[in-house]
Amino acid sequence: MRLLFLGDMVGKSGRTAVWQQLPGLISDFRLDFVIVNGENAAGGFGITEEIFHATIEAGADVVTTGNHVWDQRDALNFAPREDRFLRPANFPKGTPGKGSGLYTARNGARVMVANIMGRVFMHPELDDPFQAGEQELAACPLGEQADAVVIDFHAEATSEKMCFAHFVDGRASLVVGTHTHQPTADHQILNGGTAYLSDAGMCGDYDSSLGMDKEEPLNRFLSKVPKGRFEAASGPATLCGVGVDISDRTGLAERIGPFRRGPRLEEAVPSFWL
Repeated sequence: MRLLFLGDMVGKSGRTAVWQQLPGLISDFRLDFVIVNGENAAGGFGITEEIFHATIEAGADVVTTGNHVWDQRDALNFAPREDRFLRPANFPKGTPGKGSGLYTARNGARVMVANIMGRVFMHPELDDPFQAGEQELAACPLGEQADAVVIDFHAEATSEKMCFAHFVDGRASLVVGTHTHQPTADHQILNGGTAYLSDAGMCGDYDSSLGMDKEEPLNRFLSKVPKGRFEAASGPATLCGVGVDISDRTGLAERIGPFRRGPRLEEAVPSFWL
């Protein structure tokens, strides 16, 4: 099975680039399954139902989120009724929506996707992500109910991300970090067969500060006095993420490679897709 994961969509620039390019990527690289993190898609803060539907219509099979999931109050209304919209699974019991789901890929494979948020340097501080991961894997084990398992681990600290990946190694096909908006270069397959990347980066304008117009963040570093709101940068966006080929026999990763397409960053496509 061939899977593409795209990092946090940021603002109009990021989401438009995903919508325009994703159909062609699915066709050109024969993608069986696509996951997009959409938590910054609405002006850099949260996601609306309209944006969610447009992302699914472009070809995403699942949209994950993170700490900004409720920034647009609209999400509280549509999360409970949208099966392909995920918020972190370790929100307290009773939180609207769900943190995982089992989906059918284009090749017929059963793919379990879980969205889990870390706690180190993160707000709000949610329930134990390791316990949440254990519960999700116990409910839908790889090789039994699921042919592949993907976990979007939305967190700040790379140490927490890496320890979580080692914790589930051999029980998940892919653990990919989101949240920092900066693509890392540590893509690898762990000893047990789980593919790992500390952060997928973002789908947004990299002439920015994490996808935001750089003037106001720079001002706050220099003066400590806010002059205005953070606004999403509107220049041309680069898509960033990771591609993985997953064994149809074991559900574990066979190959992993970075995906980057757009201005500023060096373009990359997994070599095994070409």
